[in-house]
Amino acid sequence: MLKPLGTPYSTRNLEFADDGAAYLREVTVGPANEAETAATVRVMGGEDWSRWVTALAERGLLREGFRTVALTYIGSPLTSAIYREGTIGAAKADLESTAGALTEQLAAVGGRAYTSVNGAAITQALTAIPGIPLYVSLLRGVLGDRFPSPVEQSLQLWNQLTAHRPDVDESGRIRLDRWELSEPVQAAVAERWQSITSETLTELADISWFRAQFRSLYGFGVPGVDYATPVETDLSWPNPSPP
Repeated sequence: MLKPLGTPYSTRNLEFADDGAAYLREVTVGPANEAETAATVRVMGGEDWSRWVTALAERGLLREGFRTVALTYIGSPLTSAIYREGTIGAAKADLESTAGALTEQLAAVGGRAYTSVNGAAITQALTAIPGIPLYVSLLRGVLGDRFPSPVEQSLQLWNQLTAHRPDVDESGRIRLDRWELSEPVQAAVAERWQSITSETLTELADISWFRAQFRSLYGFGVPGVDYATPVETDLSWPNPSPP
């Protein structure tokens, strides 16, 4: 359940009409109850990660110096009420706490568990969180091509994990989001966030980029593919062997 904690959360959300035109719509999300919060923490927190690493350790399958990492996110103060201070934020806090417990457990093999605070990226989950699509579109509008792709962030994470001293914060988290949370970038995004309207969406936010990224999640917008060409969907499975 992607909900705020304590009080309702109201924000403007990025929406698309049937003809593809982008517009803003005010949305309000009620607060989560205890059961919804607990369920979110259980599904998106550190429980499965801990069970996985523990199972490997109990079977003697961890090599000396073993490292493991789970992705987390902090995000902007503009979206903190629905994210970092909401149910998903509670799950991320549990994930980060689990990293500390696992690191103690892995001391026997000289290992370490990290959480990596990645920067924003277009995902299926992101598009369902009110306010986040607008925020990311504005972030891209500010940064342009300086906005790193998920692949670029993954390469940076690999470099961090193989480095002698990863770039970690005071909580021991690898930080790949410094580009996003830098003061100049956040100030520029906040200025656009306050002034944007449906009429100025395409001027202040990178809507075409957001649409292309979203469509690519589902296999659309691939160069060279004619999506108007009819395809046969009624096929036997498994396919018969060729003669």
